[in-house]
Amino acid sequence: MHTAKLGSRINGVCMKKRTMWLTAIFFLSSAFLAQAEGGQANLPEVPTKGMVTMLDLGAKKCIPCKMMAPILQKMEKDYKGKAAIIFIDVSKHRDQGRKFGIWAIPTQIFFDKNGKEVYRHFGFMSEQAIVAQLKKMGVDQDKSDAPKETNAHRGSN
Repeated sequence: MHTAKLGSRINGVCMKKRTMWLTAIFFLSSAFLAQAEGGQANLPEVPTKGMVTMLDLGAKKCIPCKMMAPILQKMEKDYKGKAAIIFIDVSKHRDQGRKFGIWAIPTQIFFDKNGKEVYRHFGFMSEQAIVAQLKKMGVDQDKSDAPKETNAHRGSN
């Protein structure tokens, strides 16, 4: 009976060590995968050198962030070559949240051409508010897609 207890005790110790090793491997591989997924290689340079930059820090699962996604896509198109409009998903790139000192999402940070932060906003930001802020910073929207006014609809006097 004494040998049976000793055998089960040895098996129990081996099982604990095996479990400990498997847990360590799991955490290390998870950390590696998270780093590979959210690594710096995928991210654009922020702020963009020599260009006004609007950075939106959010997450794809955040409701106000989802509401802003089509606005940001439109802004990126409208300001192409004039201002950099950048979105970073902080659920995938947690280090970026710390880097930019955010405490709520979405957070929009505006940088001037020299890379200096000039304005910060927390929460949903409307297209009109973004346009107004960029205009304050000297960047006008690209109006090439906007309908042009014609004289055809004006009454003659």
